Amino acid sequence: MPAPTSANDSTRDPEKLAAALRAGDRRALGRAITLVESSRADDREPANRLLEVLTPLAGKSIRIGISGVPGVGKSTFIESFGNHLIDKGHKVAVLAVDPSSALSGGSILGDKTRMETLSRRVEAFIRPSPAGSTLGGVTRHTRETILLVEAAGFNVVIVETVGVGQSETAVAGMTDLFLLLLLPGGGDELQGIKRGIVELADLIVVNKADGELATAAERSAADYRNALRFLRPRSVRWQVPVETCSALEGRGIDRIWTLIEKYRDTMQASGDFTAARASQARRWLWSETAESLLALLREDPAAAARMQTLEQAVAAGKLSPRVAAQELVQNFWKDGKLK
Repeated sequence: MPAPTSANDSTRDPEKLAAALRAGDRRALGRAITLVESSRADDREPANRLLEVLTPLAGKSIRIGISGVPGVGKSTFIESFGNHLIDKGHKVAVLAVDPSSALSGGSILGDKTRMETLSRRVEAFIRPSPAGSTLGGVTRHTRETILLVEAAGFNVVIVETVGVGQSETAVAGMTDLFLLLLLPGGGDELQGIKRGIVELADLIVVNKADGELATAAERSAADYRNALRFLRPRSVRWQVPVETCSALEGRGIDRIWTLIEKYRDTMQASGDFTAARASQARRWLWSETAESLLALLREDPAAAARMQTLEQAVAAGKLSPRVAAQELVQNFWKDGKLK
């Protein structure tokens, strides 16, 4: 799906769009996401108003980040997990970030084709988005999309990232629980997983514990449990569990959800759940501030012209990027606004 460039005219009344979204209109939800993802300047004000209306109605879900190496079976796991949750009465939104084409910037894969049974459930909403050049494969507007699907009544939100190897701190910084999927194996494979990724995890799951790989999966889980004893957990209140499952056969999925509920209850009882969300919101504020200031500079004709000159000087090695950046800001920013 190509990156959105404009919202259609039906989104021009944010209050009506918000009401339709709250009433369960899936097309309204899609239009709302397209509006907040839009890069057009004239979509900015209605998008901001829409978020202003819906943000107080959001926040009632459990937000789960899921990552893992390519081939670990993330889509199969999410489909099995999502169907299990829907069978238990939940509504599930999947924000699946696909690899991006280097030519068009659009998604190479379509998660609705990789999650066929889940996509047919009326209680599920799947939104594939191209990863672009964003670290961790999380688009800039993923946070806003989380708020929108929560306001639409989805009480489990899953954010799937491209995979281990980029900065997964992005998804860990916008979700309540970070689940790391691993393949069966040990020894060299255990050493090959970056320590930083494991330290981010609140729950580790070895997938594909079926057939000939069942024994290897159990052995891998034991290896990771031993390794975790030497790592500091993200929370002193939670010892990171290591479980096995077969997403293909649906075995172990119920246990994983039980652990997620236990984690949520533990963090909420201690106050850490609310504190973590507040901290994430503050970081989001500063991230958006930086993005907004950069957009203002790029939209200013004089700043854009000077930026091109400075870029050439930096590329030629004639000017330090730090000095160029400071010059740009000092020359075009005064008294809280662009000159």
